[in-house]
Amino acid sequence: MTMRGELFGPRRRATTVGVLLLILMVAFEAMGVGTAMPALVAELGTVSLYALPFVAFMAAAVFGTVVGGRWCDLSGPRVPLVLAPVLFGAGLVTAGTAGSMAQLLVGRVLQGLGAGSVTVAIYVLIALLYPERIRPAMFGSMSSAWVLPSLVGPPVAGLVTERLSWRWVFFGLVPVVVLALALVVPAVRRLDGPDPSRERAPRRRGLVLAAFGAAAGVSGISAASERIGVGGALIAVGALVVLVPSIRRLLPAGVFRARRGVPTVVAARGLCAALFFTSNSYIPLALTSTHRWSLAAAGIPLVVGSLGWSAASIWQGRHPDLPRARLLRIGFCLLAAGAGALLLVAPSWGVAWLAVPVWAMAGLGMGLCFPSVAFLLLRLSDPAEVGFHTSAAQMSDQLGSATMIAVGGGLLAVLGTPSVALPVLYAVLAGLGVVGALIAGRTTVASG
Repeated sequence: MTMRGELFGPRRRATTVGVLLLILMVAFEAMGVGTAMPALVAELGTVSLYALPFVAFMAAAVFGTVVGGRWCDLSGPRVPLVLAPVLFGAGLVTAGTAGSMAQLLVGRVLQGLGAGSVTVAIYVLIALLYPERIRPAMFGSMSSAWVLPSLVGPPVAGLVTERLSWRWVFFGLVPVVVLALALVVPAVRRLDGPDPSRERAPRRRGLVLAAFGAAAGVSGISAASERIGVGGALIAVGALVVLVPSIRRLLPAGVFRARRGVPTVVAARGLCAALFFTSNSYIPLALTSTHRWSLAAAGIPLVVGSLGWSAASIWQGRHPDLPRARLLRIGFCLLAAGAGALLLVAPSWGVAWLAVPVWAMAGLGMGLCFPSVAFLLLRLSDPAEVGFHTSAAQMSDQLGSATMIAVGGGLLAVLGTPSVALPVLYAVLAGLGVVGALIAGRTTVASG
């Protein structure tokens, strides 16, 4: 049977479609809410509160990721796969009916808890229901599920906000949640309970407290990137004070030393996310501020990057026998080359149009990296630790992206103009890509 037949045949069709709808649910929220936020804040608050809904979502997502992973390891993914979408849907309704900033923040917290938990639960579900050979195709489909929201989410959200109301940006996703639940629940019912003979998940004391610390720390780093100057520096220092001891409990030992196996896989997830998403955040600034492109034109590299990501994800899924560590190394090389080539775009003397083919190349790199990391994570994880390792990978992703975006903000504050600051940032990011390529081989464990 073909890979498509394995994913969408009678046995797994409903489950696969339900999982992809859950991904679409999270992706459309991520891509659409930012477009509606100016109108939302204008009605419910002031510009000074603009960052709060984003910070509330991020903090809750970090906490939901950790707790959801632990829940899956102890009791399986059945409850999180149902409860997380319900929380997300409740958050959509709460935010859509908000008459005050306080109610909106409650809605954003519920959405964050649901989004963080459901992603971990999906990985655990895949480990249980999808044979290893078809997992690359499944992860490729999941990556592609982000493309449509990234292309149409912002313009559709803008149109809905202008013609109807920002509230319908939230309400419009409720039917997607309901449909996803209707498709996933039958698969969840068929799951067996925890096997008594299975090795129990290791005890992890202080996990909930560490989750609170990580949520506060990641949110603090993100908030620091919005405040240039002494205030931002103080917030960043405070965030690190609570974050460092927390991540020691939330990440596998050896992540920062790239110890062979799962620790290096988790580190690779953070490196590629930091490189790609940070570059994505600052490419429009380079093109609009330095080269005077319009906002619409400045979004073109991001679109082609998303298309490249999707194309490479689909391609790798059709070649399940290729070594994933090799694909990961190639992906990091493409990402490093993409970030390095932006050094020819960001300066005032740079060639602006190069951003389009360069970021298409980086998108291809992400399309190889992300599914490979997900595949290797499941292959190397003991069944009792899939949830913990998945939540650790997501934590690495969130921490890496938030940290490097904050570094970009700091460089802009110190060096003054994007044409001077961004080349430094892209040089650092290219270096992260080189590090990723060097450690890619350590994502495998020698047999015997």
